[in-house]
Amino acid sequence: MKTANKVLCLMVVFSLVFSCAGFYSFAAESEKNYYYLDSVNGDDSNSGTDINSPVKSLLGLKNIDIKAGTHFLFKNGGEYECAVTLTCNGTKDNPIVISSYGEGEKAILYTNEKTEVFRLFDCSYITVSNLHIIAPNGGGIWIDTYNQTSEGIVIDNVYFTDMQNYRVTSRDDFSNGAAGARAAVMVKGLPAKSRYAVNDLTIKNCEVYNCGNGFIIWGSWNDKQEWWCENEEDIDPVFNKGLLIEDCYLHEMDAEAVLVGMCDGALVTNCRAINCCQGPGTDENGEILYYTAAMWFWGSVNSTIQYCEITGQKNVGDGMAVDFDSYSHNCTYQYIYSHDNMRFICNCPFHSGHKNNTVRYCLSVNDNGGRSRISANPGEHGLKFYNNTIINCADFYMIDMYDSVIANNIIVPAEGHVVVCDAADYFRDGNVFAANCYYNTVNPFCDLFSKNTVPGFVSDDLSSFESFMLSADSPLIGAGVEVEGNDLTTDIFGNEITGNNIGCYGADGEDTEYDGENFVEKIIRLVKNLITRLVREKDGLKDY
Repeated sequence: MKTANKVLCLMVVFSLVFSCAGFYSFAAESEKNYYYLDSVNGDDSNSGTDINSPVKSLLGLKNIDIKAGTHFLFKNGGEYECAVTLTCNGTKDNPIVISSYGEGEKAILYTNEKTEVFRLFDCSYITVSNLHIIAPNGGGIWIDTYNQTSEGIVIDNVYFTDMQNYRVTSRDDFSNGAAGARAAVMVKGLPAKSRYAVNDLTIKNCEVYNCGNGFIIWGSWNDKQEWWCENEEDIDPVFNKGLLIEDCYLHEMDAEAVLVGMCDGALVTNCRAINCCQGPGTDENGEILYYTAAMWFWGSVNSTIQYCEITGQKNVGDGMAVDFDSYSHNCTYQYIYSHDNMRFICNCPFHSGHKNNTVRYCLSVNDNGGRSRISANPGEHGLKFYNNTIINCADFYMIDMYDSVIANNIIVPAEGHVVVCDAADYFRDGNVFAANCYYNTVNPFCDLFSKNTVPGFVSDDLSSFESFMLSADSPLIGAGVEVEGNDLTTDIFGNEITGNNIGCYGADGEDTEYDGENFVEKIIRLVKNLITRLVREKDGLKDY
């Protein structure tokens, strides 16, 4: 990487000249300023205000006037040392734009220091787009609020690479920016530094590769700015509202891809987290040091993660695709393709438990590095877990649920593993277990009357997503029950839902032959599965 000017100098200069919250208010919004940079053919003696007279580096920008609609454009194919602190505001119709121009590979903005390429403090309506951001000792973009709420920041088509992607021995520091968190994008921190939120943040069409963490979103937990509330009555969150993360690809990362913390109405959609959470989180003796998961909720409400592929997690303690954590309510995972992870689900409720979360139309294959667990004390309350297909999992625990619905799921454990249900969950008023299908295990006590049969998938190729559609003559077609509140019209494969099937496939069935088992084969299998269960219980099968 080329070295141009000292980052410290850049930070001082641009902290001064970019701290411009009032500049644009003195100029008409139609009078937009454009500043051009070309690290190859530019000259810092140029004005930089004309595409034919670009400056060479950021230090060449003198007497700049940032107002709504101002553009900073870096020529593609160049490399620019950058550690900029911005405190300025565009408008919804005229955002401040930091982007690129010209042909060639994306312009590279980088820092070799332990800082961020961009710090957007007390900023609104800024668009960062079409750039390549590198920070081998730092982080990408840190968005924080000190004196005002942030609105309308957009990060679009940015390639984040090479940000401290090494193994650690504890959780990352989420209290002091993207550099401390080894993150591509960091929003606020935990604990937060103010009660102001970051609203309507959009991150789209981005790729994160070879970074410690991806998009880490935090907020204000309470007025004391504590990172954790020991007492539930102290929880008084200021949520970030309107977060949208879409069409992003995050891969080959030591830790987490997307953390949806302290959000209301967040949507993460059409994203891929491939080979994240590679840090096993254990010491040389196998003892767990820390926990990471690819995409999870922490203290959020009314938020959704959907149409995402999550695979390849290796963190021993976590490494799951579905995780409602801390104090998350009314949140949903739907249309998740989870495969080859440590586990599919492991929720972590605290205080009085989670309320009214949903997991539906998800497909889990080979998530068997450790047991899955729907809940833990103090429990999932009002959980809806339905029309999921879970294949070749390790032990699967359905415990600590209240007023919850577990319906229309296919659960097929790997050889030697079982489905566990606490008797208390069966007798507890409000819980409903209905129309599930188990195979390669006996039914758990709480769900004795559900099916136990060959599901009838169209293929036995575990590596193929489409394998887990159902044959037209599968006994699971039309065998499900209606779940109150199910407003979905398509299944995970994109088919129109035409009836109440069991599993994540909702159409009429594919034109393949159902390869079932005869009565004798079924009895032999069930006896074998029962023996496995009894042996496991004798060896000390636990609920956790």
